Order: sequence, then C-alpha cells, then structure tokens
Amino acid sequence: MTRFHANLLLTFVALIWGSAFVAQNRGMANVGPLLFTGVRFLIGALVVLPFALLEWRRLGREGRPLVKLDGLHIAGLGLLMTLGAVMQQVGIQYTSVTNAGFLTAVYVPLVPVLAWLLLRQVAHWSVWPAAAGCLVGAFLLSGAHELRIGLGDLWVAGSAIPWAVHVLMVGRWADRMGAPFLVASGQFAVCGVLSLIAAFGMEPVHWSGLVAAAWPIAYTGIVSVGIAFTAQVVAQRYAHAADAAIILSAETLFAAAFGYALLGERLNTAGLIGCGLMLACILLVQLTPLVRTLRQRQILTNPSN
Repeated sequence: MTRFHANLLLTFVALIWGSAFVAQNRGMANVGPLLFTGVRFLIGALVVLPFALLEWRRLGREGRPLVKLDGLHIAGLGLLMTLGAVMQQVGIQYTSVTNAGFLTAVYVPLVPVLAWLLLRQVAHWSVWPAAAGCLVGAFLLSGAHELRIGLGDLWVAGSAIPWAVHVLMVGRWADRMGAPFLVASGQFAVCGVLSLIAAFGMEPVHWSGLVAAAWPIAYTGIVSVGIAFTAQVVAQRYAHAADAAIILSAETLFAAAFGYALLGERLNTAGLIGCGLMLACILLVQLTPLVRTLRQRQILTNPSN
C-alpha cells in the first residue's frame, strides 16, 4: 500500500467515525457511556477475530510468534483506547454532536508535538500549518465561538490526549509486529472488557436499555469499531502519524454533515468557512508528498532537467 492509498483509506475511516457521532449521541438515551463503550468494542473485537486468528497461524508458520512485549503493547493500546472512548462518550451526553467533533480534533496538533517530544520525529513542513488550520477550521465549524465551554466539552477535550498517543503509536507497533488484525482485535477486546468491568461497578445495567440501544450499538460496534478502527491500524502502517491525525480530523466535517442531515444541526457562515479551511488543510497534507514523489520520479527519468 502506498502512502497516498493509506491516506485515502484514512479518509474513509474519518467518514465512518463522523457518522458514528450521531449513533453515539442516540445510544446515550438508553445506556450509560461505559456500558455502551464496552459492548460496542467487544462486538468490534468479534468482527475482526477471524482475521486475527488467521494472522496468528501465519505468524506461527513463519516462526514469528508474538512475544510478551507485543502483548503489553496491545494492552497499552487498549488502555489508551478505553480512556479516549469513555471520556468522549461521557462528554457526548452533555454537548452537541458538532461540538464533540471539534473538541475531539484537538488531538490533531498534539500528534506532531508528541512525535517530536517522545520519538524525536520531525514532521514535514506542511503538517504544522495544516494542523493549525484544521484546529481553527474545526473551531469555526463547531460554532464554539458562540458557546460556553461546559462539562461535556471538557470531557471530550480531555479525550484528545489518549487519542493523540494512540494515533502516534498504533501504526508503529502494528508495523513492528506485522499483525494489524491481531493488534486491532486485541486492543478492542481490552477496551471492551475494561469498560464493561467499570460499567457494572459504576452504572445501572439493564437488558431493556441494551435492547433499546441495539441499533446504535450494532452500528458503532460493527462499522465504527470493527471496520473503521481496523482500517486505521492497517493504513497507519504506511502513513505518517501526523498526516494520519490531520486526515482523521475530517471526522469533524462528516460529524457536522451527518448532524445536519439526521439531527437538524445547522451551519452558519463561519461553519462553512471552517469546512473549507479543513478541506484545504487535509488536501495539503495528502497532496504535498505526492507532488514531491512525482518530482523525484521526473528527475530520475529526465536527469538532464
């Protein structure tokens, strides 16, 4: 998979995640955030499990079984995912879908900063203006300049920290193990189990609530977790973490679009400007490496030029 194709796959992931904000918002009417998170991530783990088992057998045949450190890495990703998903889910109960989409995008500028601080990786120059532009665009899109920051907004904003670390590390560890489906299924299982344990200790758990929230849980479990999060793991083996964060921030655009279509949330002029700014930044990150690659190929083909 080329870097450009990985970026396209990440755009598809952002589309799914944007639609999931609506399902998450609807699901909160019937179950608590911990129960919702636990059940949907366990469903996602089951969706990916057949592919993970095939991958496990392949690694055994190749003489490359996973070691204890690999298991710890998968558990760490699952813990980061639990923190991010639960904090986001708690916040969604008390804020709008569009606002949640913006505040989640706070992780975008965090990723290149953390990559430099933790891994000493210097991002391509285009990442910095694109990250800043995405954050400003998401701010305009959400209409946050007209709203006060509430408790739900703080929960969603806080979720940006574990999400940023997760985006930074998931592709790195999946590529090192050569087992994206095992990584995906394992982290989903850890997230689901931890969330369910917390749910039974902190929330009322009723079968009737799960039945009432069956469709939002099924959609977010199968599509948002099983398909989209797994596609993220696969794509990030070939995409830079900072680029991935910016492209995945398009979930804010899609969250606003689905909020408009399904929940009646409307965009003003500032929101439309924000959409345009975010699209420009996402295209900058996707196309800049492609232009550079084409120039290098041209130089190799025509060295005299």
